[in-house]
This record gives sequence, C-alpha cells and structure tokens, in this order.
Amino acid sequence: MPALGSRLIGVSVTTFWALVGLAVFVALWQLATRNSATVPGPLDSARTLGDLLSRPFFNTTNDKGIGLHLYISLRRVFMGFGLAALVGITLGLAMGAARPVWSALNPLVQVLRPVSPLAWFPIWLYIIQEPSQSAIIVIFITTLWPTLINTAAGAVAIPHDQRNVALVFKFRPLAYLWHVLIPNALPSIITGLRLSMGIGWMVIVAVEMLQGNSGVGYFVWNSYNALELDKVVAAIVLIGVVGLVLDTVLLRLARWVTPEEVHG
Repeated sequence: MPALGSRLIGVSVTTFWALVGLAVFVALWQLATRNSATVPGPLDSARTLGDLLSRPFFNTTNDKGIGLHLYISLRRVFMGFGLAALVGITLGLAMGAARPVWSALNPLVQVLRPVSPLAWFPIWLYIIQEPSQSAIIVIFITTLWPTLINTAAGAVAIPHDQRNVALVFKFRPLAYLWHVLIPNALPSIITGLRLSMGIGWMVIVAVEMLQGNSGVGYFVWNSYNALELDKVVAAIVLIGVVGLVLDTVLLRLARWVTPEEVHG
C-alpha cells in the first residue's frame, strides 16, 4: 500500500505540473493574439474545434468531416508503418546477427537514410500515378530507417556470454532467434517503432499537403487557402493529440513487453 500511495502521489504531481504548463501556454497564446484580427486565439480555436467535432464524419461531394480526414491519414500511416516494421525488424535482426549482412546493407542504409522523405513522393507519384498509394510508400520509407537501425543496434549489443551459451549448446538458427536475438533486441525494437510512428505521423501531414485530395494535411492546406486559420489551428491541436495518443500506446506496450528496460 505505501508503494501504491507513492505512485499515486507521483502521478498527481506530474499531472499538476502538466496542467500548469498547459495553462501557461494557453495564457501566452491568448496574450499574443488578443489584438490580432487574423491569427485566432485559444477561445476562437476551441469553438472551431468544437464545431468540427460536432460533425466529424459528414461526407459530401465537396467536403468531408475532420474525422474522415483523420481516419484517412491514420490508415495511410498504419499501412506504411506496418510494412516498414515487418521489413525493418527482419533486416535489422539479420544485420545484427550476421556480419556479412551488416557489411552489405549498412552502406546502403547510410546513403538512403538522410534523404528527405518528401523527395521520394514525386518519384513514386510518377511511377504509380496514385497519390494515396504514393503517400503510403513514402511513409514506409520514412518509418523504415528508425526501426531498422534500432533493431540492428539492439541485435549487435547482445552480451557475449549469451552468444557463447548459444554456441556451447549448439542452438539452431530458429532457437537462437527466439531465445537470444529477439529478447535482447526487443527494447531497441520498441524504441525504433516509437520513433518511426512519431516521424510517420509528422510526415503524412506534409505529404497530404502535396498530394491534395484527402487527409488531415489536405484539410490544413485547404483551410489555409480559404483563409480559415481557426480551422488550421484546430487541426493542429487534433494532430498533436493524436500523436500523443499514438506515442502513449507504444510507450504502454514498451513497458508491458520490457518493463525494466524501456522507459519513456
């Protein structure tokens, strides 16, 4: 019970300071925009956000609700992220387990990794001629590198004594994978997935501004062109909240899978 009480107190203190920080931010925002006729303040943005959330899934010929735009963006991110997780974890484990694979792939990774994700979009749009699928491929490329690199780093860092035990007991490749490689690399894998999801969620907004037919990025850009900055700010708030929820889910997963190794 004392331990539970200490945890509750810790959570309460953390929540208190989080609310203080939020209140200070909103107050500064209000002060900065109180004499502005163009930039919306927190009250105007909150009213607009309430209006958007009152009909989140309406769908007409010329317009969609913010809920539909968010759904479209999340679907693209999850599809690209899921494929990147599958490929990145597989290649990362192979790079960490086999020196020849590392030597073969690492130069390619280091050359392609710094390339801006948006640079890939026109290439894939030209090849596929379909904006939505091109956006998914860009998210795949974006989220691949953090997962692959962190997985490889975790696989390389396996303690020598565990490697030696596997050699002494003559572990077969599959046994080595499940009993040594994956358990030791798991904290790094989860870290890579968290980084990938955050980056993917940021990049999809920019990609949708370029491809321009649906998604939350399209909503932001369309609202800007219509000079509806209150909708732009409301969408920014929603983007931030969704990003926080996604990161929190992955952090909970990390603590559940590796409670002592991974901390947010």
